[in-house]
Amino acid sequence: MMRVDFAFPAPNELLSPAETARADALAPKFGAPVAMLMENAGRAVARAAMARFRPRRTLVLCGPGNNGGDGYVAARLLAQAGWPVSVAALAPPRHGGDAALAARRWWGPMAPFSAGEAARAELVIDAVFGAGLARPLDAPVVETLDAARDVLAVDVPSGLDGATGGILGYAPRCALTVTFFRLKPGHLLLPGRDLCGELHLADIGLPEAVLGEIGGRTFANTPALWRLPGPQAADHKYTRGHLTVLGGATMTGAARLAAAGARRAGTGLVTIAALGSPDVYRTGDPGVIVTEAPLAELLGDERRRVWVCGPGLGMEAARRCVPMLIAAGRAVVADADALTAFAGAPEALRGVAVITPHAGEFARLFGDPGADRLAAVRAAASRLGAVIVLKGNDTIIAAADGRAAINGSAPAWLATGGTGDVLAGIIGALLAHGMPAWEAAAAGVWLHGRAGHLAGFGLVAEDLPPCLPSAWTDARSANAEYKSWSDHCNIAMLP
Repeated sequence: MMRVDFAFPAPNELLSPAETARADALAPKFGAPVAMLMENAGRAVARAAMARFRPRRTLVLCGPGNNGGDGYVAARLLAQAGWPVSVAALAPPRHGGDAALAARRWWGPMAPFSAGEAARAELVIDAVFGAGLARPLDAPVVETLDAARDVLAVDVPSGLDGATGGILGYAPRCALTVTFFRLKPGHLLLPGRDLCGELHLADIGLPEAVLGEIGGRTFANTPALWRLPGPQAADHKYTRGHLTVLGGATMTGAARLAAAGARRAGTGLVTIAALGSPDVYRTGDPGVIVTEAPLAELLGDERRRVWVCGPGLGMEAARRCVPMLIAAGRAVVADADALTAFAGAPEALRGVAVITPHAGEFARLFGDPGADRLAAVRAAASRLGAVIVLKGNDTIIAAADGRAAINGSAPAWLATGGTGDVLAGIIGALLAHGMPAWEAAAAGVWLHGRAGHLAGFGLVAEDLPPCLPSAWTDARSANAEYKSWSDHCNIAMLP
């Protein structure tokens, strides 16, 4: 399992490799020369190695750039601590740069950059290439990294795309990855997340002020991004929101799960508008209102501002109902059948508030997202003018204005039938509470994942709603940022 170390509270901004390079370039303007940052980065790598491992025969693989410079610093500090260390350089650092200065300060043994040397080492520190690599690794680098037993990566495992989490042909599976200042999307997006092993985020003295000039729009989905509405003494059931769920005639459990998720997420009133099988819905939870009134009549009630449309609805009904809800100006969470019904024609959904596709539904609507799912979801959100939640273990939540969040609170065992219906209900509930769409979607995804952890392995969809009150409490607690990371990471706090 991945582990993240950081100084509390955890920063939730994520910087792409290009944004990170911009931050490094701006650092001297704010009094932080690159040589100082490199020294601090190498020290963080050495500290992480000493915290995780006992002294052992270590080979530091150094590339020609600043990532390699970090490696030379780490090698020097480990050797000073009594570790048996040698350095293998893929190529010498660029003359006159900070990495060249770091290399000149290394007086220890040099070794060939080879698979044989890597195989003889008990620990290999991968300081070959950082997150900005844009091409596959050459064969000698692949062979050398592949021969290593335990790998500690500097910034990212070489060959991992820091922007997308994709693998450029090959990247090593690491025991430990040490990165600096801010995480990158590739640290949290699959498959990259699984290659990083324990992930340490170190403060190396890069000033926070650089963030103001970068203007990043990508975040880790933590409670710092949004604020859940708190119950007020003067509240009544209508002020806490009224959510209506469209219920189909056959897969009636889907609408019931959405309604259950909405109720446990704090909605004042939840109605299932039964387009068929009303008696089945009436045998469900007694607190859910069931109506057989025609949709046109229900839309005449201005209190019904938020709707969940799609779970178990049927595609024919979805094609009929979605345009009516949009034309009436309602806030719609579209899921399941409401997405499949418009495969290849996503513009028909323009006007909904949030759509929640899984990977297959997204591809049917917008086409194959390709290697850069983050960019694809952003583009789709802009095209649709809505918030898009691309569901998965690394769910992406994107708004039409370019904001995007990557979620890490979901356990793998959420992958079971009906859990997406519960998520649609949670997001609908938060919209009914009055939260803006992107914040409601991001908060709903986090709460859903947290409830999954609380329910535990072997959960079924029905187990999630009862866990939502505790998840809500966790999100509002002073320790929420810690919890948001610990859901998918085994965290040890840095001193």
